[in-house]
Order: sequence, then structure tokens, then C-alpha cells
Amino acid sequence: MKGPMISVGIVNAQEIKFSLNMNYSAKGETCRGEETVVFSEGGILWRDKLYHELTFTPTEEGASFSLYDVTIGINFHWERQETQIFQGTLKLVVEEGKITAINILPVEDYLISVISSEMKATSPLEFLKAHAVVSRSWLYAQIEKRRTLAKQGDTGGFFSLIKSDTEYVRWYDREDHTIFDVCADDHCQRYQGITKATKEAVVQAVEATRGQVLMYDGEICDARFSKCCGGISEEFETCWEDKHFPYLESVSDSDLGKEATLPDLTQESEADRWIRSTPQAFCNTQNKQVLAQILNNYDQETTDFYRWQVRYTQEELSEIIRTRSKTDYGDILDLIPIQRGKSGRITRLQIVGSKRTMCIGKELEIRRTLSPSHLFSSAFVVDKEGVKEDGIPSAFLLTGAGWGHGVGLCQIGAAVMGERGYLYDEILLHYFKGAEVTSAYQFK
Repeated sequence: MKGPMISVGIVNAQEIKFSLNMNYSAKGETCRGEETVVFSEGGILWRDKLYHELTFTPTEEGASFSLYDVTIGINFHWERQETQIFQGTLKLVVEEGKITAINILPVEDYLISVISSEMKATSPLEFLKAHAVVSRSWLYAQIEKRRTLAKQGDTGGFFSLIKSDTEYVRWYDREDHTIFDVCADDHCQRYQGITKATKEAVVQAVEATRGQVLMYDGEICDARFSKCCGGISEEFETCWEDKHFPYLESVSDSDLGKEATLPDLTQESEADRWIRSTPQAFCNTQNKQVLAQILNNYDQETTDFYRWQVRYTQEELSEIIRTRSKTDYGDILDLIPIQRGKSGRITRLQIVGSKRTMCIGKELEIRRTLSPSHLFSSAFVVDKEGVKEDGIPSAFLLTGAGWGHGVGLCQIGAAVMGERGYLYDEILLHYFKGAEVTSAYQFK
């Protein structure tokens, strides 16, 4: 048994080109080879006929299809397009004036791909096993959340915006996904089909943890993960809805773990000191051998992830903010942290401009607003340079900590733990307070 079937959204475009690498069946026809579908007159144009949806079902064991021009790292600094290969069923549906390609496959096969896509399959086995449990837990939690909302008649779902004349607060969870369970990009979990699923270790990790999930107080954990927490992990509510999960509290990413006394990074002076320092942590590593084992090629393009700096001239920053927020602040006078989470990540930031002042949040909205792609994290401090008599700085230097939202499992920290000999359940319980690893959960 490979578990329940799930649906993964891969591509959304006016035209989709793909290749059926073995025999598939669609609309009573046996299909193989190159195919193209085009959005036309509100439907899917395929072989000179219009359809509302199309399903290509494999008729051979191990059949696969290739999707061309799949965008990965959407809006991130390493965004690019790839040809990717997938197994299972290909479903094409109309959505908002485009065609969406959805892959339907067993959950355990999906997890093999996720583990290979999120990091290299050469990662330490115990880390791969830990990630398999986290990814499975997160997936089931999202599916159950979606089903619960559907039962309540909430089909719009996941609305996450607070807006006024002085405040713009938005968080990004799963508000875009109503016709499939999860997407294939970093917005959910990286899923790149069997393109990178080439190592036996990944299959071994998924098999060894088959059916295992994280549970807390009788419920499946909404387990989260990011690349590098920066030394202290973040709480759920800093990044998403104002809901507290005890198993997603802040922990020190060090040997001291949960027993460590954490600095109060919600206080500006403590956050400033912490971010400008480089304290010991599992994820504070420059071990190129370890990083090469766990980071995919495009992730290795990011070298300074534990502590980093970005410098903008006044002209650069004011234009980035204007373009990204679609709001003209004029000259940027200051960036003032109003509220920080326990890892030092800013959840509310005041942008002071010569034309207007606005408080923005949460962490991802801040990262998107202050960068042509995304800042590595919202845990940063600001230094103004060349402040003129009129109060306008000539430049801003942002010094930051970590890579990603920092909630839950820290991938680089967990990989280092695996390299040092920690078992996968020890890794999991280090990051998820009070949770338990169980095989008793039955997904329906």
C-alpha cells in the first residue's frame, strides 16, 4: 500500500506542452508522445476539440510523463524553468483563464519526490527520515484542514489580509489552492516528480518511516520547515494566522536545545545584539562537504544564509518598495521594526516615507516588499547611511539572520544533527516540542 491518493498542482499557463513517455488513456484514446493543450474559449483545446477538463491515465506500470517549462522557485532569487518527469495521472483543468496541470499519485510516492526535491538525496539518512515524517505530517494536516473547511462550506478559504489606511498585513499559507491538495513549489513543499528521485537512500527513508507522523494531544501536527532558522526557531503565529501551536514554539538550535535560556528577541536591543553576532548553532555551519550533501545545486548559490547583508541605495530601495507594494512612499526615511517574533523575525515593520507611512506584515510580506525577489528572512536590523539634513538617508544596510520563515524543522540544522549521529526521532523532538512520533495515525 502506498497510502491515499493526493493531487499536486504543477503548472498554470495558457499553453502547456508535455510528453507521455509511455501509454496513457484519455477520452477513449491511447496516447503516447508529444502533446500540447491550449486555453481557448473558456476550455482546453486538444486535438481540435474543446474540453472542460482532461485526464490522462497511465495504462502501463511505471508510466511517466514530462512537463516542459515548469517554473521552480517562483519569485525567489533562483527562479528558473525546468523540464520535469512525473509518474501517475495527469489531470488538466480550467482555472481563472488558464489551464492547470495536476499530478495525481499515491502519497508515499509523492514523499519520495519531496525528499529528493527539498534537498539532495545524498543527505544523512537520519535527516532524510526526519524530513519524511515532517513532510508526511504537514501534508496530512493541510488535507484535513482543507476538508474541514469544505465541510463548513468555506470554499473561498484561507483569506489572510488585514488592510487599512495605515496598515497592510498579509500572510501566505494555502489561500491559492482550492482545486488540488498542494502545489509543487516552495509555497507548499518542493515536488519535482521523479526528476531528482534517483537515490535508494530516499526510498529507504520513506519506507523506514512509512505511515509515521508527528502527533500532539491526539491531533496530527501542522509540521513546518525552512532552510535555516538562524539559531533560534520561530513560532507559527509570527508567520501565519494568530494561532499558537505548543509544538511550534521557539527552540535554540544547539546542543542545549529546549533547556537553553533564549534571549528575548522580541526586544529590539536583544534582537540587534543577536543578529549582529554569530552564536553557536547546528545551522551555523560552513562545512562545504555537509552543505554539498544536502543542498541542491541552485540552493548552493546561496552561501551566506546564517548571517547575511543587503545594501540598497535610496534610489534602489524606494523603487523596490514602490514596485513591490504598488505604493509610492516617496523617499524612504526609515524602516522601523514594530513587532518581532521570538527568533527576531519582524512580523510588523513600519515604512516611513516622505509621502506616506505604513505598517506592513507579516514576515513574508516584509521579505517580498524589501527585495526584487525575497529577503532571506525578516530577522534583520537596519543601519542608515549618509543621512542628510532633510533626514533622507543615502543608503540602507540590512543585516539579517537565517533563511526562510524559521518555523519548525531547520533543514540545515537537522542535516548537521544527522551528520553528527543524532537519530531521526531525536532530530524531530528537538524541533517539535512535546510532539510524539507515531504510526498509529490512520489517514482517511
